[in-house]
Amino acid sequence: MQPLRNRWIGTVALVLAITAAGGATAEERKTAGSAGCRVQNVNRRIIVSIPARKLALIEDGRIVKVYATAVGAEKSPSPTGTFKIATRIPNPTYYRPGAVIRPGVANPVGTRWLGLSLKGFGIHGTNQPRSIGRAKSHGCIRLRNADVEELFELVRVGDVVEIHAERNEDLAEIFEAPAESAHARPGGGATEALD
Repeated sequence: MQPLRNRWIGTVALVLAITAAGGATAEERKTAGSAGCRVQNVNRRIIVSIPARKLALIEDGRIVKVYATAVGAEKSPSPTGTFKIATRIPNPTYYRPGAVIRPGVANPVGTRWLGLSLKGFGIHGTNQPRSIGRAKSHGCIRLRNADVEELFELVRVGDVVEIHAERNEDLAEIFEAPAESAHARPGGGATEALD
């Protein structure tokens, strides 16, 4: 039990280092935190279903987009509960004891980091896109880089993130909607089927 606990603590410390160090200059963090007009004054939240391995962006009670994710592995599960986005970092640097991985194709957290109010955990990209749809992360929520880049532009610091470990009727409505259901895209009249 002790080696597993130590490994889990080490993993959390790695991700915490990413959050604390930021992987971006102060100016980049300042710019990343500023909101554009098109995403202001919206009731927005992210809902993650661990069993479905999906993330939904909800705005004003409407499903905007659903993304496939990777979630925490059995030995390093994703946290559950209600959190907020605490940081937004483009092109993060990944830190672990003895190594610093600059932004680029080898970076394990991909091209964007959305740090949660629970230190050490976040929503991020990946350099292992085949892990999407599986329980493979160290507790964070992984998205394909293109997906996290899109989500990054649609959310802001302070947005609510709900992570659920159990299925319920509300989650079923969000994540098991038929593919032919269309939902309006933000800022336009075009519709898009859920992924």
